[in-house]
Amino acid sequence: MSRKRVAVLISGRGSNMAALIEAAKDRNYPAEIALVLSNKAHAAGLDIARAAGIATAVVDHTPFGKDRAGFDAAVQAALVERRIELVCLAGFMRLLTPGFVGQWRERMLNIHPSLLPAFKGLDTHKRALAAGAKIHGATVHFVVAELDSGPIIAQGAVAVHADDTEETLAARVLAVEHRLYPLALKLVAEGRVRIVDGHCLIDGVPVPDGATLVPGAPA
Repeated sequence: MSRKRVAVLISGRGSNMAALIEAAKDRNYPAEIALVLSNKAHAAGLDIARAAGIATAVVDHTPFGKDRAGFDAAVQAALVERRIELVCLAGFMRLLTPGFVGQWRERMLNIHPSLLPAFKGLDTHKRALAAGAKIHGATVHFVVAELDSGPIIAQGAVAVHADDTEETLAARVLAVEHRLYPLALKLVAEGRVRIVDGHCLIDGVPVPDGATLVPGAPA
């Protein structure tokens, strides 16, 4: 089996990155983490990647100022150098240009801490609580130029409890994220995901068993 070469882009601790690294330790997993790249030299996730023996790279965004295209070009060069086939964004806090996104069409994934299309953007847990949501969760989707708007690959849901705080809700959602992202990457790396009319079909059906996670359900 030829494993897909994956780059994970991070800006901080990289907890979802760590979950992907752990999944990829299984030689039967269809993807290998070939590069972890950060826009911050002191991102904690870089140390985790190095400890796992994974190549790392830093493309500091500060020298580029407002030249987003220049920054993206430098990131692209690092990805090409490592022969990357798929990109996973994991807490990468940079807005990518449409040109860069287009180069990775249907090959770049992102994980977002809400059940998209609800609560795009930041502060998702606070907003879910403020809205009185009864169900919350996480989404893995393909990246498009519009923020948090690409075709949905997989989602995981948690119940919102009456006594939840942002912190308790975030912790339960994060546990789902750590199961969901490796699943979604596996589906993509195996070539089981295709997009029809803007929606992901997995093995020819919209939402197969196992593509949506709920508390207590098998991964």
